[in-house]
Amino acid sequence: MEIQKVYTKKVKKFIQDYLHEKDPFKLFLSLQKKVDYDLKLAVEQLTARQKGLKKIPDWANNLSLFFPVNLSVEQASSEETARFKTELVKGTSMIDLTGGFGIDTFYLGANFKSVNYCERDEDLVDIFRYNMDILGMSHVKTFHGDGLEILGRFPEPFDLIYVDPARRGEHNQKLFKLADCEPDVVANWDLMKSKGKNILVKVSPMLDLKQTINELPEVQQIWVLSVKNEVKELLLLWQEEQELSEAQIHCVDLGTAGRQDFDFTLAKEQEASSTFSEVKSYIIEPMASIMKAGAFKLFGQQFGMDKLHPNSHLYTSDNYSEDIPGRVFEVIREFKQPKKELKSTFPSGKVNVISRNFALSTEEIKRKFKLKDGGEDFLICTKVGESYRVFHGRKLR
Repeated sequence: MEIQKVYTKKVKKFIQDYLHEKDPFKLFLSLQKKVDYDLKLAVEQLTARQKGLKKIPDWANNLSLFFPVNLSVEQASSEETARFKTELVKGTSMIDLTGGFGIDTFYLGANFKSVNYCERDEDLVDIFRYNMDILGMSHVKTFHGDGLEILGRFPEPFDLIYVDPARRGEHNQKLFKLADCEPDVVANWDLMKSKGKNILVKVSPMLDLKQTINELPEVQQIWVLSVKNEVKELLLLWQEEQELSEAQIHCVDLGTAGRQDFDFTLAKEQEASSTFSEVKSYIIEPMASIMKAGAFKLFGQQFGMDKLHPNSHLYTSDNYSEDIPGRVFEVIREFKQPKKELKSTFPSGKVNVISRNFALSTEEIKRKFKLKDGGEDFLICTKVGESYRVFHGRKLR
C-alpha cells in the first residue's frame, strides 16, 4: 500500500473538517463526483478515526497518522491500557508477535532499545511502518509473517515477548479458552519461554480466569484491568527470574477519579468467609475488575462488610472506607410498593437502575416502570436473604 500517494493533504483536510460528522455515509453520498480526491478512502479514514476518538484520542486526533479500515481499531488496546502496560516490564529488547494496529507496540516500545513488530496482514505492516516514521520510532523493525515463526529465527532471547491472541474463531464466534485463541499460546508456551525472559499475554476479559490459570499454571502475575468500571483486558505475566507458588491477581481500575487496586490470590479467596445481614446505611458494589476476578468473600472480609445474599455480590455496612475499591450508595429508603412509589419519587422517570441477582434484568425493570438512566439517584434491585427488594440509593463515590 502506497500510503503517501493516497493520503493527501486534501484527504487530511476532509478528516479535519468532518471528524465529528454523525453520518459519514450521508456525507459520502452528498460529495460524490464533487471532489478531486479519493472520497471513499477519505470516508473510511474518517469512520475509523471516529471509532477511535474515545479509545485512542491522541492517535485519532493526529491527522498525520493513517488508520486501518478493518477491525484493528476496535480490537486495539486503548491508550490508557497501553500506558498501563509500560509499568510492568522494561528492558533492552522486545518482540510483539501480533502487532495489529500497533498501539501496544508503540507504548511498550518506549521502554526498550530494540523493538520488533510482527504481523500477518501486509496492509497493517505498511500502516504501522508509515505511522512509526511519523511518530519518530526509528528503533522499531517490522516483520510480515507469523509471529511465532519469526520468533524462532532469533538466536538470543528477548527481554519481553508480547502477544495478544485473536479472540475469535474461523466463524467469528467468541472464544472462552486461551488454547482456542490464535496464536495458541498454550501449545507454544515452551517455545516462548525459551525465547523470552518475560512473557506478557493480553487476553479477552471474556476468558474464564480460573480456566486460564489452569491452562498456564506458570504465570506469576495476573492483572484484571478495567477502565471507568468496565473490564477491558486480562494481562498474564511470566518472568524467568521470579518464583511464586501461586499467581498474584491484581484488580485495577483506571477511573476518572484516579486508580483503584485490589490484590489477592485464589487461595486467600478460598480461605475467606462471608457474613450476611439486612441492609444497613450503605450498599457497596465492588469495582468491575474485582467482580470479574471473583474475590467476593475476601472483598467483604477485608473491608468489614456483610453480603446481602451469596449470589448478589452487593455488600452493606453502617460505615465505609474512603479508599474502598468500588461504588458506595447511601440508602435513602426501601420501596415496598415500587409501581406506586417510583412514580411519585421520580416523576420524570429518570433514575439509574442496578439489577443484581434480581427477578428482572435492568432493561426489563426500565420497561416495566418506564424509567430512563440519568441524575444522581439509583434504583438498586437485588435479593436480600430470600426476598427480592428494591432500594433508593444515592451514589457517594
